[in-house]
Amino acid sequence: MADRDTLALPLEVRARLAELELELSEGDITQKGYEKKRSKLLGAYLPQPPGVEPSLPQERRTPVTPSSSSRYHRRRSSGSRDERYRSDVHTEAVQAALAKHKERKMAVPMPSKRRSLVVQTSMDAYTPPGELHKPSRDTSSGSEEEGSVQGDSQGTPTSSQGSINMEHWISRAIHGSTTSSTTSSSSTQSGGSGAANRLADVMAQTHIGPIAHHSLKRKTIPGTVENGNSLRRSCEFGSELTWQPLETEENHSAPPDVTTYTSEHSIQVERPQGSTSRAAPKYGNAELMETGDGVPVSSRVSAKIQQLVNTLKRPKRPPLREFFVDDFEELLEVQQPDPNQPKSEGAQMLPLRGEQLGVVTNWPPSLEAALQRWGTISPKAPCLTTMDTNGKPLYILTYGKLWTRSMKVAYNILHKLGTKQEPMVRPGDRVALVFPNNDPAAFMVAFYGCLLAEVVPVPIEVPLTRKDAGSQQIGFLLGSCGVTVALTSDACHKGLPKSPTGEIPQFKGWPKLLWFVTESKHLSKPPRDWFPHIKDANNDTAYIEYKTCKDGSVLGVTVTRIALLTHCQALTQACGYTEAETIVNVLDFKKDVGLWHGILTSVMNMMHVISIPYSLMKVNPVSWIQKVCQYKAKVACVKSRDMHWALVAHRDQRDVNLSSLRMLIVADGSNPWSISSCDAFLNVFQSKGLRQEVICPCASSPEALTAAIRRPTDDTNQPPGRGVLSMHGLSYGVIRVDSEEKLSVLTVQDVGTVMPGALMCVVRPDGIPQLCKTDEIGEICVCSIATGTSYYGLSGMTKNTFEVFPMTGSGAPISEYPFVRTGLLGFIGPGGLVFIVGKMDGLMVVCGRRHNADDIVATALAVEPMKFVYRGRIAVFSITVLHDERIVIVAEQRPDSTEEDSFQWMSRVLQAIDSIHQVGVYCLALVPANTLPKTPLGGIHLSETKQLFLEGSLHPCNVLMCPHTCVTNLPKPRQKQPEIGPASVMVGNLVSGKRIAQASGRDLGQIEDNDQFLFLSEVLQWRAQTTPDHILYTLLNSRGTIANSLTCLQLHKRAEKIAAMLGERGHLQDGEHVALVYPPGIDLIAAFYGCLYAGCVPITVRPPHPQNIATTLPTVKMIVEVSRSACIMTTQIICKLLRSREASAAVDIRTWPPVLDTDDLPKKRPLQIYKPLNPDTLAYLDFSVSTTGMLAGVKMSHTATSAFCRSIKLQCELYPSREVAICLDPYCGLGFVLWCLCSVYSGHQSILIPPSELETNPALWLLAVSQYKVRDTFCSYSVMELCTKGLGLQTESLKSRGLDLSRVRTCVVVAEERPRIALTQSFSKLFKDLGLHPRAVSTSFGCRVNLAVCLQGTSGPDPTTVYVDMRALRHDRVRLVERGSPHSLPLMESGKILPGVRIIIANPETKGPLGDSHLGEIWVHSGHNASGYFTIYGDESLQSDHFNSRLSFGDTQTIWARTGYLGFLRRTELTDASGERHDALYVVGALDEAMELRGMRYHPIDIETSVIRTHKSITECAVFTWTNLLVVVVELDGSEQEALDLVPLVTNVVLEEHYLIVGVVVVVDIGVIPINSRGEKQRMHLRDGFLADQLDPIYVAYNM
Repeated sequence: MADRDTLALPLEVRARLAELELELSEGDITQKGYEKKRSKLLGAYLPQPPGVEPSLPQERRTPVTPSSSSRYHRRRSSGSRDERYRSDVHTEAVQAALAKHKERKMAVPMPSKRRSLVVQTSMDAYTPPGELHKPSRDTSSGSEEEGSVQGDSQGTPTSSQGSINMEHWISRAIHGSTTSSTTSSSSTQSGGSGAANRLADVMAQTHIGPIAHHSLKRKTIPGTVENGNSLRRSCEFGSELTWQPLETEENHSAPPDVTTYTSEHSIQVERPQGSTSRAAPKYGNAELMETGDGVPVSSRVSAKIQQLVNTLKRPKRPPLREFFVDDFEELLEVQQPDPNQPKSEGAQMLPLRGEQLGVVTNWPPSLEAALQRWGTISPKAPCLTTMDTNGKPLYILTYGKLWTRSMKVAYNILHKLGTKQEPMVRPGDRVALVFPNNDPAAFMVAFYGCLLAEVVPVPIEVPLTRKDAGSQQIGFLLGSCGVTVALTSDACHKGLPKSPTGEIPQFKGWPKLLWFVTESKHLSKPPRDWFPHIKDANNDTAYIEYKTCKDGSVLGVTVTRIALLTHCQALTQACGYTEAETIVNVLDFKKDVGLWHGILTSVMNMMHVISIPYSLMKVNPVSWIQKVCQYKAKVACVKSRDMHWALVAHRDQRDVNLSSLRMLIVADGSNPWSISSCDAFLNVFQSKGLRQEVICPCASSPEALTAAIRRPTDDTNQPPGRGVLSMHGLSYGVIRVDSEEKLSVLTVQDVGTVMPGALMCVVRPDGIPQLCKTDEIGEICVCSIATGTSYYGLSGMTKNTFEVFPMTGSGAPISEYPFVRTGLLGFIGPGGLVFIVGKMDGLMVVCGRRHNADDIVATALAVEPMKFVYRGRIAVFSITVLHDERIVIVAEQRPDSTEEDSFQWMSRVLQAIDSIHQVGVYCLALVPANTLPKTPLGGIHLSETKQLFLEGSLHPCNVLMCPHTCVTNLPKPRQKQPEIGPASVMVGNLVSGKRIAQASGRDLGQIEDNDQFLFLSEVLQWRAQTTPDHILYTLLNSRGTIANSLTCLQLHKRAEKIAAMLGERGHLQDGEHVALVYPPGIDLIAAFYGCLYAGCVPITVRPPHPQNIATTLPTVKMIVEVSRSACIMTTQIICKLLRSREASAAVDIRTWPPVLDTDDLPKKRPLQIYKPLNPDTLAYLDFSVSTTGMLAGVKMSHTATSAFCRSIKLQCELYPSREVAICLDPYCGLGFVLWCLCSVYSGHQSILIPPSELETNPALWLLAVSQYKVRDTFCSYSVMELCTKGLGLQTESLKSRGLDLSRVRTCVVVAEERPRIALTQSFSKLFKDLGLHPRAVSTSFGCRVNLAVCLQGTSGPDPTTVYVDMRALRHDRVRLVERGSPHSLPLMESGKILPGVRIIIANPETKGPLGDSHLGEIWVHSGHNASGYFTIYGDESLQSDHFNSRLSFGDTQTIWARTGYLGFLRRTELTDASGERHDALYVVGALDEAMELRGMRYHPIDIETSVIRTHKSITECAVFTWTNLLVVVVELDGSEQEALDLVPLVTNVVLEEHYLIVGVVVVVDIGVIPINSRGEKQRMHLRDGFLADQLDPIYVAYNM
């Protein structure tokens, strides 16, 4: 590549290139314009190498050698971070690694966003105005690297490698060529669907052919897709692609499982049980596609998911074998050591001793003594020159002035604060020094004033606002140091934020401070006889330097006076400082190298410091070089950043001469990435008099002060040491020298040798401090007088850091003196040279390998840094998820970047890091420019960023999660265990301590007076004769007053009239079906009995919602049609509604059966009341939408109906004298039975409260219960939730209105799901003050085959709650644990088993009976089981076994109905009425909804509960699976900007608590998740809506 060096270009071309680069970096031209002009310029000089795609961005193909200055010129826009990581070799390595990736491509689905979220300016900016066909901004591309599915794709006409180049595709889409004339109709719709649609376009062009290793064959019909393994051609793509049909013999095979990694490449496909192929119904005109599970979907979303599935198919990492035991037998994989991993082979290292610290005769005995000496001998000598922002000298502080002013400050601190008797500050106290970065003179005076007064200065940053990033932690440090006084300058004091009264407010977390201004004019003169006490250096604390830790906490490192002096002496000796030398300091003078050289050592040697403030560097990065020339400075202290900036801007400098420099101290030389700045700087300035041996990197830390520094030598022949180390070796802590050709290498330079008078060794970074071998990386430790001595006030941490005794291999300490840990990782190379490869703080241990955050930042920045990352601002940290660290990268993107750019950049970063570091990135987040929290000097505040990320308040604008590649320690997928077999049953019920799980309610007992009737119609006639005026029903309105009531006789009379009308107007025969479309109320009841009197079969149907006809009316129509109703009975209002114009828009109103309105009834009575001949004939049909979204009608016979009523009567002890309050929907299940049937059967009075009335008056139900002194009441979860949310704050006012719930014995929630324990508990707690007994609240359980299996009665024991281990439950085992133990799940008993009901727990697959400790399907045998499904097509065979199943062994005679719910039985310690021990039934969840993932059974509600807890903005959540991907839908209550914060949080919590990887996270608006009338989530409806692209999501993230 050297032959294409830029030096070969003519001068004017190079100059023009440099100008272009400058324009780009300043933002004057767009990236596109830059590339265009650049390629034009270079076109003539660049031969096209074979195999390079012409579309590759140009700058990736021309590596420019470091000697070309223009390369540095272009990066002016980069800010304070990236220069530390600039390495041309590394950039080239990264580009080469990415080029390698081009051979094996990945198709990565791009997330889809709603328009409002795409804030950045988009492609519109770059599209010529005349073009029509432009894809909108969220064009889904996977960058060039991801054009097509990894593997062998076939038949793409556009490119020979079988991939479509995305840029090529975009330009074609923009210029509307024949291959894809995508006038994307969806650009007008929501952003999400637009993206999905275009993704389908791309996918259609990148035509995924039959994937080689998969044992899948299938037929494709044009226009449909089976599993999405081949894509439909939609009418929107007018593409002229050649399609090879795929042969097939199997129509329905299950989608390949992508979540379990198999070691071979083949993916086993099993057929789902009982999947008969059904024709997919076509609703509307949507073109439908069937997936393996028979769900019709539109191809947009599914194309995306399929692409995700394809990305995940090939396992990334080899499968793992060994396990370790998590806190129970749950097996998490543990990383096996790689047999080929490099191991250290060297001998044990020897500690390295620095040269003798030669005490020179005239060295002062203390620093104050030195100040006194120079202040009196040469008061005119310059000590410090400060600069203004124009680079003009602002002020020269002489040694005389420094001495007198410091004395003045010392005197005032000790004598003028507080009173004479009670001074505020005494010697030894700590005071804060708060000085801005542009005022070193005031700081210096204050610092020496403190030394003279023998108080301890604590220099800190100026707090700019009340809540600066990290400022709170500094406040904690000040508080713990007992600081009460802050010294500051006049200008700084004026600039601090003030309250309206002019006082400085207390900053968050700070102690109360007295602010003291140190300017001379504000101070009193010390009396003539006052003189500071100048002692020799001793062990008192001289100053405290603050240090920010990895977690954001701030510690204070104490430095004693003797350490301070010894450090200055050691620096003087190592750097060869002499009196009156001039030194230029660019560093922060308050801490670290800037303080040690520019404030302390300089005074010891009477040197002259030229201080360059950060603000001047920002304006003029070359200022420090100018000052070196101007003052002929001998020494300069800089960071690699300053060298880099100088390179960027030096071209305008004419007469630069650096020959005066004998030493250029590089303060961050310990950062391995500083080497490239040093090399480049030397390259450019060698011609300006800079000598190679002048560059002196040093390594330092707050704890150890200077650990090592390169000495300035006069011997030009000895080149500095450098090592080219393999990153792979480094990740195992081993040094392996590598040839520079290899891509993943780290080039490091030495930081010189150990300091004079110090002893250095390298110890293992974790565990006991054992010496490393010579070829191992470890933490560098130093033993010297010149180090910090403690963390102020933290003795434990001090012991671990400042009092370390390194051991040899045999366990003997190597020295009697303690060592200090420097926090630097490195090794001692040949010739005693020290090499640093990273910091302990940046260390991330992933899968047992160590990675350094700085290295990962460098790799990410090498991926086209100038193009995308704003000012190189990237943060890398790790978070712990599922027992391992996971790498998170957060970058600020340039304001002008498009969605396209960001997604491309993200994909490339993932590949680059994978290639170079062999580690997966867990999460990559992009945030808008300038939004990450900053440190005082403008860097990124890491711990604050991490905190925001974990709290979900980072607000990224793009997120890419890759849990599938990173998380390799999931438990092994489960293999099923055999259940108890027939043999063990023959031996008897007790098999190894297992009881067969079966239980029953009490017997139905003796017949009572009304029990002789077989039919409800007879019971009603009997009651009308015997107790005509007894009130059966009272209906309340929303004000709580009685709207209507019915006595036995009134009901009988109304029913007769309706029966007569049915015969007359409806001309109905017996047994015909009648749909009753009534609002909840009395009319419904009368109509029901009217049908029974006429011998018709009633079906209750919820009326359409007048405000929402479009969605509610089709359901009504469907039930009417499916139930084959011969006529509809309803009220006059609904009658009009069914025929209204709105209705005709929703359904075909001409096909309604006859509609009778019952508002005006004939006065006639029927000739006779119908009496059924056979009690097993149909009494009524019960239609309901199950939680899985299936509309199922069940047949209830007269026998079952009477048995049902009788069972409830016995359980609840219902008699005519009782009153029961019912707040339920009366359309199906137990709600209907309680509303319409029970009162007639048992004679009690039912107080009916329509749940819809609670929306206007939430207290209605509870007030009614209190007013009527009701003992038994029934409600639904929605009602309970409404009361809990709506009345939470009103309990006091309700109490004052006389609400009293103390008479309530049973408050039953009617449900068909696992009891919602959190809701029932909060309801009980909330209304406890109003007298509600917590044990009164319970739930019932019913399902389609038996409308009520359990119901809490009056006399049984109280409902019990158990805690089960959630992980055992996934394996269908029930293991009881203590409350509060990890992974525990509380389950509440679902009420008592009703009389006449028998229950057994059976294995849903084998149909064998199960033991007590197993989770299985609840089977029920009872007189009130429904007698079958009522289906229009008569395909009863499909569900025949739901109603009549037999056990495969054991009791094979009894006929059971399968509830479709999983649960278990537990024998409790309580006794029931008969004195037997009571068996409790616990319902866990619906079998249809349980998700089989990784061989384990998961219940959606458990995952949803975890997700809802993760962030305050998540109000509701629903999960479902699609082709073995877990899809999590969350409703966001907050701004759309928060949507992307939820993606990592949701992924983390599901991994941590459920060991599952989320495939897709969908963020939607409130109210999108559909709920049925019982308040149960309709997850399957949601799934269909998602796949058909109807949710209008805010954001959809596809986790890779």
